[in-house]
Amino acid sequence: MSSLPPIRRVVTGNDAQGRSKVVWDGPAPNSHESSPGSGRGHTDIWVWEETPLPINGTNDDGNLKYVFAGPPGGGHFRVVQACARPADYDRSKDPEVIAPHPPKPQPNSQGLWVRGGNSMYESAMHKTQTLDYGIVLKTGRDLVLDDCRLAMNVGDIVIQVGAWHLWCYPNGVQMAFDMIYADFPDGKGLAQGNDKPLLAPKLPPSVKPARRIVTIDRTEGRGELVSDTPAPDVRLDPARSGYACARLWVADGHPAKMVYETLHLPHTIEPPPSGSVCRVIDYPPDATWKGKVGAAEVAAFFKAMGSPGASTYSPSAPHPYMQKTRTVDFCCVLEGEITLVLDAQEVNMRAGEIAVLRGANHAWSNRSSKPARVSVCTHDGRN
Repeated sequence: MSSLPPIRRVVTGNDAQGRSKVVWDGPAPNSHESSPGSGRGHTDIWVWEETPLPINGTNDDGNLKYVFAGPPGGGHFRVVQACARPADYDRSKDPEVIAPHPPKPQPNSQGLWVRGGNSMYESAMHKTQTLDYGIVLKTGRDLVLDDCRLAMNVGDIVIQVGAWHLWCYPNGVQMAFDMIYADFPDGKGLAQGNDKPLLAPKLPPSVKPARRIVTIDRTEGRGELVSDTPAPDVRLDPARSGYACARLWVADGHPAKMVYETLHLPHTIEPPPSGSVCRVIDYPPDATWKGKVGAAEVAAFFKAMGSPGASTYSPSAPHPYMQKTRTVDFCCVLEGEITLVLDAQEVNMRAGEIAVLRGANHAWSNRSSKPARVSVCTHDGRN
């Protein structure tokens, strides 16, 4: 039995009438502890071996074979966990300390290179052949690159574009990673092109910025910071004061590209073919707009998001902002409480819990008195 804290995972499917419903709701079953009783390791939420991701099926794809860097044909969404470092910790007596060393492939783990430097409370300096969306769920974690060290807090997101890095977690951590197999055309995983990072916009006082960190290897063997700013691409909804959808990154195909910026790509809810989109969405309490939104307001919102066809609005629908896309969405509740509304069911969710939406007709309803924040990693899917 693993001592890792359980991660609640809600997975959707469709019933015989094509209505979205919950298929699994409970602790994600596939955990991998670093060493017995250590409280450190990974919990796989979902794994895919081919792209686009299959939407249908009765198999629990969170239970597929464990591979750290993920399958070359796809990727995986997982949660990394670690317990806090005790006050009497003595690094000189730590049996897991490995001194820094030149880069070398990690045995029995395709697409992973290490440089040592790890201990019980620090990862090795490492690099994977992946594009990662890293989302802090609980506590905090220091991201260490070759040119800087950054403290990350709950809700912060790093876009790791195949960069060398290590993690330091003296206070423990719970962090989600969407790891997508990437293209290393030079065999080294260095940055391609010269796209400049977009500048962060000026937001209304009611909108809380979403922090986006981007890292990459400009030169061989050095993970470096590209940018650390509020997310540059933010869409609002005039009908819902306090609603904000921040787009952080777009992968426009598979394998993912090693580039500095992607937000110049067209803005849509759906990702490009075989691609993905990472977003952070703030939902104000429904009570602030309920009764003031109808067909015209909903249509204007989805048009502004670049996806008018995603709306499934109906006066009889369980929520006016119901939507359906041919995607698989990994949704992490970062702050507050929120209800996942489906055709046949509703699910109340709290911070730290994760939903896997497989082509689901759905909406998010905030029935509390405080804002809620959800990160959404959307992947192109196939029936």
